[in-house]
Amino acid sequence: MEQKLRMTHQREIILAELKKNTSHPTADELYEKVKKKLPRISLATVYRNLEILSAAGMIRKLEISGRQKRFDWELTEHNHIYCVQCHRVDNIELEKKNLQPVQSTQRKGYEISGCRIEFYGLCPKCKNIEKKQGVKKMACNPTVLSDKQREVLEALANSTEPCGSKDIAGATSLEPKQISCQVTALKKKGYVASPVRCKYEITPEGKDALN
Repeated sequence: MEQKLRMTHQREIILAELKKNTSHPTADELYEKVKKKLPRISLATVYRNLEILSAAGMIRKLEISGRQKRFDWELTEHNHIYCVQCHRVDNIELEKKNLQPVQSTQRKGYEISGCRIEFYGLCPKCKNIEKKQGVKKMACNPTVLSDKQREVLEALANSTEPCGSKDIAGATSLEPKQISCQVTALKKKGYVASPVRCKYEITPEGKDALN
């Protein structure tokens, strides 16, 4: 979509940091980089500007394996490969001649406008860690939950929609500041996602961790 967009200083910094990162960062991850140059910027501002840049066609918004949205500055057509352990996302190049066209009899009445292929597995770093440790779980991403983390996950599991920190506080014995710390740790484990700005929901992996 072509759209005239005023490039503010904030947007220039966000774009510059996004271009430095080849692993397709989430808004939260990009925020940690941007705030080093813009200490007063908020996470909500980073979210909002990423959505604006995406709507203007200047960056791509990715939804990999139903997880938290990631962002990509590369606009040319390409596919992605996803690490199931650390959640890194990289580009993968495929030759179009190797892709078979979908026949009209296979389309089930759909009018196809595009194609996205997603691969998944272990990235080189996680593969090496797993090989050295001889276990399937990374030491930096244990499945063991603290009591506080379990409280947060249980509150999210019992909610039918994404929750803010105050919502979680009302359903647990934790203060909002404590919840922020626990949510950050749970997001790194892949147990919590943030589909809506400043709101959170439990992932399938989070539900498994409660069992």
